[in-house]
Amino acid sequence: MAVSLNDIKTKIASTKNTSQITNAMQMVSAAKLGRSEEAARNFQVYAQKVRKLLTDILHGNGSGGSNNPMLISRPVKKTGYIVITSDRGLVGGYNASILKAVMELKEEYHPNGDDFEVICIGGMGADFFKARGIQPIYELRGLADQPSFDEVHKIISKTIEMYQNELFDELYVCYNHHVNTLTSQMRVEQMLPIVDLDPNEADEEYSLTFELETSREEILEQLLPQYAESMIYGAIIDAKTAENAAGMTAMQTATDNAKKVINDLTIQYNRARQAAITQEITEIVAGASALE
Repeated sequence: MAVSLNDIKTKIASTKNTSQITNAMQMVSAAKLGRSEEAARNFQVYAQKVRKLLTDILHGNGSGGSNNPMLISRPVKKTGYIVITSDRGLVGGYNASILKAVMELKEEYHPNGDDFEVICIGGMGADFFKARGIQPIYELRGLADQPSFDEVHKIISKTIEMYQNELFDELYVCYNHHVNTLTSQMRVEQMLPIVDLDPNEADEEYSLTFELETSREEILEQLLPQYAESMIYGAIIDAKTAENAAGMTAMQTATDNAKKVINDLTIQYNRARQAAITQEITEIVAGASALE
């Protein structure tokens, strides 16, 4: 059945409206991405300083480590995973890639599910797990595009408390790491126990400048939870940056596809219009011939 010229014109107008929306959303995501990348860079400076300070206190000047529970691996009965997703769609394969990877982890390492706990940051992840009969032990929705530490402190501190209370014995963060505008990498990073503080990173000369007015263990008792909280917060910032990049790329792709559809519809409209004009001319000629 032939499509009328009015139907094609309506489709062209509708597609143009859609392309204007996706183009606006692309520009909004680009602005968000710029702010997110700046926040991620600033956090990296802070994280490096905190890590250096903690490593020097822990290993510097022949300290020989610590017996703090957050540094010691214990028998693993349950493993906790913080899964960071977005609260909405329109971000391409951003959510699908991370959720697929987490389910593969579960099938490989936690097939019966008894030793698997999930904490969700983002509504897409929470809804995904609930639909599969996996109830998150904690979830956070409605996170800002550039979340402050105060905004996420409750769920982070609650997670640290769960670990200290032995609700789970290991904690991993699963998220998409921002590489560049077009690329992100799925990461699963161990947060607890803290096992990545390399003694070789300690600066012996720098450590000698410390004057500890209380015991080293008391300082570590306060500093280690703060360090773990900051690392989780850093993963959230990184994931938000990747989310904004994915949203910008998805909207750019949608805008490009809309333009292609408009071009195809315009060609279809011109052909249909040409056919209609030809038909009218043919009918006029035929009518004139009949009158002769």
